Amino acid sequence: MGTRERTQQTERRSGPRGAGEPGRRVLFGVLRWIAGHVRGFYAALGVFLVVALAAILLGVVAFLKLAGWMVEGETLAFDNAVLLWMHERATPKLTDLALNFTALGAGTVVWVVVIVASVFLWVSRHRYSAALLWVSLLGSGLISTTLKASFSRPRPDLFPWRAPYAGESSFPSGHSMTAMVAYTTLAFLIARLEPSRGLKRFTFCVAALIITAVGLSRMYLGVHYPSDVLAGFAVGLAWALFCALAIDALRYFRTRKPEVEEVEKDLDATADPGSDNPPQAARA
Repeated sequence: MGTRERTQQTERRSGPRGAGEPGRRVLFGVLRWIAGHVRGFYAALGVFLVVALAAILLGVVAFLKLAGWMVEGETLAFDNAVLLWMHERATPKLTDLALNFTALGAGTVVWVVVIVASVFLWVSRHRYSAALLWVSLLGSGLISTTLKASFSRPRPDLFPWRAPYAGESSFPSGHSMTAMVAYTTLAFLIARLEPSRGLKRFTFCVAALIITAVGLSRMYLGVHYPSDVLAGFAVGLAWALFCALAIDALRYFRTRKPEVEEVEKDLDATADPGSDNPPQAARA
């Protein structure tokens, strides 16, 4: 079977795409246009990443807006009002809960989760997916460290912190950014492996709840302003989206690069289980 025929067969589904997938229709429409106008695996992948970058600029613009308002002091009144409102409602039980939630965005917990998930992905031959986890988290740490050093915003001092010493730089929130990147990426990968639409939605809802809880906990504990948390969310989402779209591009264009299909032939976890397209090893 020729490359063109294999590509067409891979794209076929047993039924029409659901009405609840407008984002994926747009995504694969862009991918098909690139595949039809650009020759070569790496060239097509590069064009797609440029297109993805344009979409990700929305998150970057949101971060830059917040950064500009923060530098000009325009967020300070709002930041202080939210922190004082939380402080007035603090209780020992809420503090214990906040400490537990904030740990979900800490480096140790996140790395344990990533290591366990990446081992599972590697042994199940989802090796690009395992690489995505590591690249997304390592990149997140580098971006967070660079931004914190660039802005050097002092942490809030409206009331004594309810958390251990958290360092001096406050903007953006490293915990919020790490949580956004790690749990969004994990949710994306789980959704790729799980054919059930209900479980996909549940996975993203759980990830959203964890991310939100981590951000709220950083404010409640007094170590971050709301603008720090929102900035961490914005830049974290932009980076996670970039990494996730890169994996989608690899999945779509893998038929143009046979060795990529051989290494990660099950990237298309959403393919119909009854498909008559056999694995590479079976065809050999």
